[in-house]
Amino acid sequence: MPCGGGDIGLNVWVENNEIFFYIGKSDAFDENNGLHKLGRVRVKLSPNPFSEKDFKQELDLKTGSVKISGKNGVNEVEAIFWVDVFSPVVHLEISSNKPISAEATYESWRTKDFKLRPGENFQNSYKFAPFDTIYTLKDNMEFEGNNVLFYHRNKNKTVFDDNVKLQDLENVKSQLYNPVRNNTFGGKLFGTNLIPSGNTKGTYVNTDFEGWRMVSKSPSKKIDISVCLYTEQSKTIEDWKAGLAKVELQVKANKKTAKQKTQEWWQQFWSRSYIQIQPENSDVSKPEWQVGRNYQLFRYMLGCNAYGNSPTKFNGGILTYDPVFTDPNKKLTPDFRNWCGGTMTAQNQRLVYFPMIKTGDFDMMKPQFDFYTKALRNAEIRTEQAWGHKGASFTEQMENYGLPNPAEYGWHRPAGYDKGMENNAWLEYQWDTSLEFCLMILETNRYANKDITKYMPLIKSCLTFFNEHYQYLANKRGHRTFTEDGKLIIFPGSGAETYKMAYNPSSTIAALQTVLKGMLALPTNYLTANERKDWETMLNRIPPIPLRQIDGHTCISPAITWERIQNGESPQLYPVFPWHVYGVGKPDLDIALNTWKYDPKVIEFRSPMGWKQDNIWAADLGLTDEAADLCIKKLQDSGRRFPAFWGPGFDWTPDHNWGGSGMIGLQEMLMQTSDDRIILFPAWPKNWDVSFKMHAPKNTTVECIYKNGKVEKLIVTPVERAKDIIFQNIQTSN
Repeated sequence: MPCGGGDIGLNVWVENNEIFFYIGKSDAFDENNGLHKLGRVRVKLSPNPFSEKDFKQELDLKTGSVKISGKNGVNEVEAIFWVDVFSPVVHLEISSNKPISAEATYESWRTKDFKLRPGENFQNSYKFAPFDTIYTLKDNMEFEGNNVLFYHRNKNKTVFDDNVKLQDLENVKSQLYNPVRNNTFGGKLFGTNLIPSGNTKGTYVNTDFEGWRMVSKSPSKKIDISVCLYTEQSKTIEDWKAGLAKVELQVKANKKTAKQKTQEWWQQFWSRSYIQIQPENSDVSKPEWQVGRNYQLFRYMLGCNAYGNSPTKFNGGILTYDPVFTDPNKKLTPDFRNWCGGTMTAQNQRLVYFPMIKTGDFDMMKPQFDFYTKALRNAEIRTEQAWGHKGASFTEQMENYGLPNPAEYGWHRPAGYDKGMENNAWLEYQWDTSLEFCLMILETNRYANKDITKYMPLIKSCLTFFNEHYQYLANKRGHRTFTEDGKLIIFPGSGAETYKMAYNPSSTIAALQTVLKGMLALPTNYLTANERKDWETMLNRIPPIPLRQIDGHTCISPAITWERIQNGESPQLYPVFPWHVYGVGKPDLDIALNTWKYDPKVIEFRSPMGWKQDNIWAADLGLTDEAADLCIKKLQDSGRRFPAFWGPGFDWTPDHNWGGSGMIGLQEMLMQTSDDRIILFPAWPKNWDVSFKMHAPKNTTVECIYKNGKVEKLIVTPVERAKDIIFQNIQTSN
């Protein structure tokens, strides 16, 4: 069961009458850029208060806490987990009707340097490196007074250095942002009346560990156990310890008000957006009820990393656990996840953050936006070094410092291969996805009037790359920079990871059109007159979205031409989502519908699994039955003990891009926007009662209750936006 807040995630469970929890934090990156757990804590109470008859474990969404209660004879205990949203500290509050004693043991499997086994490098940035000398280096653990102190400090030399050398950037290394060097993460375990009681050893699941045990000096009815965490790129370990001490002081100073403020944060979180399906009929066997419940559960999981220094990762976030329970063949440590820790797969990351627009969770989007701004200069420098022009070339498999992942860049590259290119069949010429994060930034301004001045250099640089790079490539091929009608020639391009060596891919064209139009629609203070003129010129140079005939039906084409199909995506529908060129209430909807119905690859690739977007496209095309069917397959119970731990899909468990794409699709079934219009129920089953609150452009919120086939309540704020509401195939009551 997940529990979290701020940027800390816990996995909480009870096993053999002992309470366990893993600790995850968004910025715990080691030398290899793996995202480590900060350890495991085991709590044993005496006398044992748990029995099979009287035991309960509950996730309380309203307060963001996990409650464990038990009764064994005359002993009754309640244990409450909560994580401070505003300070990096975990709290476990235990209360009992009789005095009890506690053992609290900090457990670690990183007690010595450990050579990584075959396949284990997929948890870090080395992946399939051609050398077998990669180690996870040990942490430091010790008793410090009545505390357990634990930390990991990265060495000066990390995977960053190997990657910079591989990409021939050592001449500019001093200019590059490096978040891995000297990264230090860890914390302290302490508790009420707890004192050190020696060390333990054992094996949990399939991993050996050592423990640092604390015990109660005397029995008590109340026991508080806390874990205080801290991460810093510190010059020395003494600096890190001083930073941790400041956090401890802050925690103690805020002790009286911290819990109340955290609970108020969660109450505000739930009040700003929700979707509840069949709210008056909580039949857990009904798949549509599961959809509504699991939407809420997954949004809670996203809220656990609201304010991290690093974004919520698509492949498990900060809530991964022993990998053997995801893949029986992965008998590895709890640090393992597939597709790396510090590597961000942009196509997957976007699905984690797009749903936050309609939920109004704009503050939670900051870690992902800041990820790109921190890495911006690195991406620009590598463009300058490789091709001699301007603009940020953000690749698809990208490290948290903006350079391509070394494995996808290629450990063994052909002589003379383009320095700026990834030597990878799936990822070559795949630059588009950074534009989706540019769109999200623009949407925060359009929806909530957020000041995006900080992010304008990012948007401009991403557009500049496309403008300059494709002119650069055209001039390398021949004498003319543009087509005879003055259009940019996007070749070689890529339709997502699927249509390779493409000429004018529709996904790229829709991206450039949409982001340019969005930027030009910004208030005048964001662009100078000359800038506005330059971007208008670029917009006029973007070619039209390519179309083709399939069995006599006009459809969106993946591109004008392509050389091969490499993956299983349908980028010919990206003009529907995320770019919303086509959709309900928009021109030429029939062309997009034809693409859904008749394109053989679109049909072949259709699936609810993982990052697949078919549920979103069905909703945006107004296909109610198809959208509902795919939505249920996306968001019904996962089959795991926690119903919103989907996966592994194509990635890992919990699969956050599975949950994110499910959220987006459900939102689009309920509400879509077109210009100033707000279209309600564009793809909603008439027999699904629902209560929801979502956000729309122009600082608008829409609250609605739909019951027994009619809208019973509608509140639009501000009220003048009510005139822009359009109901699609739904009745309203008098």
